[in-house]
Amino acid sequence: MSYSADALTVLVLAGTRPGVPDPMAQAAGVSHKAILPVAGVPMITRVLETLQNTPAVGRIIVCIDAPAVLDGLVPPAVTVVPSRPEGPSASVLAALTQFGTPLLVTTADNALLRPEWIMEFLNASPPQADVTVAVAPEAVVLRDVPVTKRTFIRLSDLAFSGCNLFLFRTPVALNVARLWLRVEKNRKHPLRIAWLLGPFVLLKAVMKKLSRNALCTRIEKLTGAKAALVCLSDGRAAVDIDKLADLELTERLLGAE
Repeated sequence: MSYSADALTVLVLAGTRPGVPDPMAQAAGVSHKAILPVAGVPMITRVLETLQNTPAVGRIIVCIDAPAVLDGLVPPAVTVVPSRPEGPSASVLAALTQFGTPLLVTTADNALLRPEWIMEFLNASPPQADVTVAVAPEAVVLRDVPVTKRTFIRLSDLAFSGCNLFLFRTPVALNVARLWLRVEKNRKHPLRIAWLLGPFVLLKAVMKKLSRNALCTRIEKLTGAKAALVCLSDGRAAVDIDKLADLELTERLLGAE
């Protein structure tokens, strides 16, 4: 699917959970990880510059719990809104309700983000899908960033790491955000999540017998939304900054460019 320059609204999640200080921000002596310097440039600045240089992107919205933190860091054309205290899923749902679809969602710690990755994701997203998620296959990640330690989700036919890029294409996709919110509310109660998603689905996942198609089918059954995983061709797309090793890797990769 193609997008005109004014068609796509992007939401950048940059907040911190209330009462849960981010260890990366603490180590760097800043209030929020979003303003942590990456090779001398705040990571949120890197993400915003990439979005502004992406042909399909129109409106850009940054969601953060303390908007004043971004004073002087965000261009005038970028809208800053307060995040929801319930977590990122609630912030995404609020943005979908306010700004509608299509909505591309990414995160402030996606410091390596490139316009070509976004365009590849958008162009490869199936037109019949209501929501799509960008992933990097394990083999691609290990080829492009062999020194990284990433978490891989293992399905029966695909092992992948997420790329912090989500496209909510149609209004039906709001149901996926609502499901995400319910899962997030029960993140400390695995049995409740198992009941919500279906114990047999989780059992198959644990046994690595859950296929890509079965996962998307289950999401559709729960939400009515057709979902799709979109594999990107650059393994660096799976690198975000969650820990010091990620920061060091990101700065090495930026230096190599």
